[in-house]
Order: sequence, then structure tokens, then C-alpha cells
Amino acid sequence: MKYLSSLILSGVVAYTPLTLALDQENPVAYIPAQCYTNPVDEITGQVANPCYTCHTDSRRPNYIDDGEIQTLFSFTEAALVNNWKNYFKGFSTRASEISNQVILDYVRENNYFNQAGQNLIAKRILTHLAEYDSNNNGQWDGYIPDIYYQFDNEGFDRTPTHGYTGWRAFAYYPFPGGFMPTNGSTDDVIIRLPAAFQQDTNGKFDLEIYKTNLAIVEALIKEKDIPITATDEKRLEVDLDKDGTLGTAQIIRYDWAPREGRMMSYVGKAKALLTSGKQHLAAGLYPVGTEFIHSVRYLDIDSQQRVQMAPRMKELRYARKTFWVNYFQHDRIAAKELKERHDFPDRIKQVIGSAEAGVRVPQGWVYQGFIEDQTGALRPQSYEEHVFCTGCHSGIGVITDTTFAFKRKLDSDQFQQGWYHWTQKSFAGIPEPRRESDGEYEYSFYLKHNPTGDEYRSNMEVKDKFFDFYGEPKPEAFAALHEDISELLLPSPARALELNKAYKALVEEQSYVKGRESMLVGEGVIHRQVELDQKTGIETPLQFH
Repeated sequence: MKYLSSLILSGVVAYTPLTLALDQENPVAYIPAQCYTNPVDEITGQVANPCYTCHTDSRRPNYIDDGEIQTLFSFTEAALVNNWKNYFKGFSTRASEISNQVILDYVRENNYFNQAGQNLIAKRILTHLAEYDSNNNGQWDGYIPDIYYQFDNEGFDRTPTHGYTGWRAFAYYPFPGGFMPTNGSTDDVIIRLPAAFQQDTNGKFDLEIYKTNLAIVEALIKEKDIPITATDEKRLEVDLDKDGTLGTAQIIRYDWAPREGRMMSYVGKAKALLTSGKQHLAAGLYPVGTEFIHSVRYLDIDSQQRVQMAPRMKELRYARKTFWVNYFQHDRIAAKELKERHDFPDRIKQVIGSAEAGVRVPQGWVYQGFIEDQTGALRPQSYEEHVFCTGCHSGIGVITDTTFAFKRKLDSDQFQQGWYHWTQKSFAGIPEPRRESDGEYEYSFYLKHNPTGDEYRSNMEVKDKFFDFYGEPKPEAFAALHEDISELLLPSPARALELNKAYKALVEEQSYVKGRESMLVGEGVIHRQVELDQKTGIETPLQFH
């Protein structure tokens, strides 16, 4: 029986974040299953390190600096028992009953739009409002998806009448590990800046202004110069290339050091808001009102037996920055996080939110999601399912203003200057990125320290492709990866089908609160229980950047 405490106020039951946490099957759902992995192969003694990709010395204004967590299971007492039970039972029996054709038919069905072009999530919410109106105010207080997934040759999402929704797709280097399709899912990320960033000073939509502001934000997040198409600075009244004159700019010059008097600016209406103090600008931070939408999808196979993104979504995730948090406040957030980990090991993190409105993180963002129901239709996630988002999007060293993907956007020397959706161009031919600190190839470095390429030491297809029987790297495989990241990222068609079937079995059971990945995890890889500050077996922390 679940434990539930409540306050009775004016005859109404009011739940606090703590009582909501106590009412969960997993009160620490913000600690993901990956963090229970045993890095040590008990047979060979080999130690893998998938942990450094998340837990690392951070870059300001992220001050978490949690690289030492690679060496310890530094959990709250409530998290010492692993609540992600799906990883211990698997779904192989049910998965084996699903034929290849059945699963391909399933993943090729669009569960976002129906054949009449209706948005199925919006339709579901509006027709079942009473079911999802958690605060009983007669309206839906969360996000209703408004993207059409119809992208033009600059990555902009277009409406059926060819208007602009403001959403813009971008290609990026998938984060090593769980976000590589070989480990279960394809995904995309699309960004939208607030309306003022899309408008001129008179409030009229202006595509050049919007593209320029997106490039400015890219420069601030990456902290580097961003090439742009030739842009008239006189019209925008901003010296974008910092050459001291208002001429024609072909680059957004990153030059932001306020204490030294070196400032940057947005353009259009956003510039006026910045000047008046109603909007903000800082390196490593997005402007207030920035939105991301992120679909997580199944794996499809084309007629040439190439694995690609499927139409069917497993999840649709959404994020919006609701208020500004400056550098000092980010520092205080990190200090509080680390102090509570150290001084109060029995405390459960309190997460504010609801199934209807999503969940908030201290850095100023709201995260919300939709996930498949038993029939495969997308439904709003529960409060507990939402809490799952908050650990990775608030409390780890690698994130940039709580996000992962935009800092990893492909540069302007790539197809469409990196502004495209994966349905417009695949991973094929994208060269492997290099690490900032030492110039090593990023995915290759990851594989050398984590040979299976996943957080669960279980993707033997990757290990066998890149390492020989004795565990030595295969030079030809790594050479191919340097030229084409799809060599690593994409699974074989057989593995893709296996991953799809395992996840479909999970969908039928609806047990996401016990684990929500394609369950192809080896026996004994994940700890069922750990001791407080138990050593992981990793001796020397690695750095991600």
C-alpha cells in the first residue's frame, strides 16, 4: 500500500512535492537506471566508464562539477535500493511473440497526426479534459503540441498554409550512450525562440531577424563565432561581426565579457526588450521563453535495409524556460545540490509539478512529456513519469542551461548550415567530432572507455564491431567511424527489430515507472542494491569536454 500524507485546507486535499514523492512507486525517480550500472565486469575484471558523459567537471554557468560521482554511488538513502525493476525481468518472452512484419507495421504508423491531419495529442486532451485536468480548473494548463513536422530547406517548421510555427529543426551529434539509435531509439530536437525574437521593432514577423537571433543564441551557447549568410547590419542596427562598423556581416562574433565592457545584443524587437531589461543575455544561457520539443521514436528499416527514424513516437518531450537565473543563482543552486547530497543523505529531492503542467527545475525550466498508452496513442505523462526528466535536466555536470543537444548542433559547414531534421538527411557522411580538451575523437574516446557503447555494458553488436576477441580496437572500424558517425550510431536491422519488440512489450505493460527503455540488458549488469557511498570500481574520473 502506498504511503500518502496530505494537508487538509478548507476541505480540499492539498499535496506538497514531498507527499507526491512519497506517493510514488519510486520516490527517487530523478535518479535514472543508468546510475545503478555496475561498471566492473565480474568475470574479466574490466572496468567500463559510461558515467563521465553526464558526471563531469562542468562549464560555467553550470557549477555542479560532479566528476567525483563516477567513483561512488553517492545516493540518498531512499535510493540505495534500485526501484527500476524492469531491468531485472526483461521482456524477451512477449517480444519473441511479435513478428517482424507486425512490429514494422506498428512503428510505421503515425501516432502524432491521423490521416485527416488532426493533432492526436491535442484532440485527446480536449476530448478527455476531465481526465487530465489535475487541478480541476476546467482547462488544460500544460503545453499542447503545435508543431507540424513539415520542414523547409532551412529547417523551419511550416503550417499547412505555409506559415511559420517558429519551430526550427537542427542536426546535432547524438549524446554518447542512450541517445545513440543503436541503443534503442531515434530522436530529434527542435528549438523555438519567443515571438519577440522573430519580429522587427514594430512587432512584425521577420525571417532574417529570427535567423540572426537564432545564430546569436547559438554563438552564446557554444561560445564561439557562428558564420551566417550576408546580413545588413545597418538595417538591424547591431554590429554583429564586431568590426566597429555597420556594414555587411557574415559572422556572429562571440565576444561577451561584461566586466571588460564587451557586450553582445539580440536584434529586432528582442533588442529593445534586452535594452529595457525585460529580456536577458549571457553566455551559456538561453533567453527566457526559449522552447525545445524532442520526439523519441522507434527504429524503421528502409528498402535498402538501412535503419532510419520511424514515424511512430515513443515519447514527445517539451521544455520551456520560464524565468531567468543568473550566474550567481546558478552557483547557489549547485552549492545547495552538493550540500544536500553530502549533509543530508536521507533527503528526497522535492520536485514541483503535476501531470498536467509538467515539472519545474531550479534553473528556470519546465519539462513536460507525452508517452504511449497501452494502445500506442500518446497520452500525458503522470507526475512520477515526469519526475524522471528532472535528474538529467538539472543535477549533472555536463548540461548547458539544463539542455544537451543545442550545444552539440552541427556547425555551419554542414548540410543546410546544420539546420535540418533527420528526415531530411541521415547521419551518413557526418564526420566524427573531436573533444575540446585534447582533440581526441569523441565517440572513439567513449568506446575505448566503454566498449559496448551503452550504459549497461550490453550492446555486444557495438563491442564486436569495434573490438576483437582480445578486446583490442579494430583500426579499420575506428577509421570508418572518424569519417562517418553512422558506423557507430545505427544498429543492424536485426538489432533494430529486437529493440522495437522489447519496447513494444513494455508499452503493453505500461510499467514506465519501473524503467522505460528497450530492455536488452545483460544479467548482473545493474545493481539491485548499493551501500551508501559504495565505490563503483572506477578509480580515476574522466572529463567529458
